Amino acid sequence: MASNKIAVAVIHGMGSQGKKTQGVDELSFSAGLYKRLKEHMGNQFFQRVGWREVFWADILQSRQEDFIKDNLAAKGARWMKTRRFVMHNLADAASYRRNKGDVRDQIYHRIHARVHQTIARLEEITDANTPLVILAHSLGGHIMSNYIYDMMKGDPEVAAGSDFQQLKTVAGFVTFGCNIPVFSFAYKPEDIHPIKYPGTNIPQSKRLHPWWVNMNDKDDALGMPLAGTSPGYQALAASGHLDDRWIDSGGALEFWNPASHNGYWTDRHFYRPTATILRNAMGIGPVT
Repeated sequence: MASNKIAVAVIHGMGSQGKKTQGVDELSFSAGLYKRLKEHMGNQFFQRVGWREVFWADILQSRQEDFIKDNLAAKGARWMKTRRFVMHNLADAASYRRNKGDVRDQIYHRIHARVHQTIARLEEITDANTPLVILAHSLGGHIMSNYIYDMMKGDPEVAAGSDFQQLKTVAGFVTFGCNIPVFSFAYKPEDIHPIKYPGTNIPQSKRLHPWWVNMNDKDDALGMPLAGTSPGYQALAASGHLDDRWIDSGGALEFWNPASHNGYWTDRHFYRPTATILRNAMGIGPVT
């Protein structure tokens, strides 16, 4: 086991990320969080960190922009900022679903392919035994939960590759601005089951407890606790494996209103507990 390294996979949520394309080694949406963590924890620590983004916005963004341009702006529609919000946010959530047997439904699989690409790249820059921490914002939490679920169920599209690529070295899962409960109401509560801890191939000392931390701002309308989703989630929380936390998120113009949904990336109330999580995954204790 490589005790002096850690891998971090960061996935964004719904909405335009401001770029049409991005290479697997580039940073964009998580750059602010990376900078704050590096400053807070020190360069010496971050020399041991493999950090990569799961960027998937471009899969839907071009079509969304074309529709806005050709069918809304060109035809005199009003409230264009609101319409862009709806298109880039609600359309993302509506498009990401799995309809088994429908070969035309490719968005779910294309997004999961981006997850696999990032995980494989992290293995290349660290090694196959490195503890992995997943940071997932907003819809990204739902995406990663589904990906882990499919992996652990042996889905042939994702359950292949090394132990690292099969997420067996996952130390912990951090969701923030999480809206997984929104996608649960199509099922009876007793039929909604949370993912199980996937990191079966790392020592107990590298496994986080709780292994799933869910941080949300009370003013973030898209950020929700998970324990009340179903009896299964409640049991996960009661066992100490899931920790729902309320935090403040965002600057002076954000922390008190729904704009706090995008404020986590640079807020100390998020990056400081995240720093502790990363250090614990390396077995070196909290930062002071």
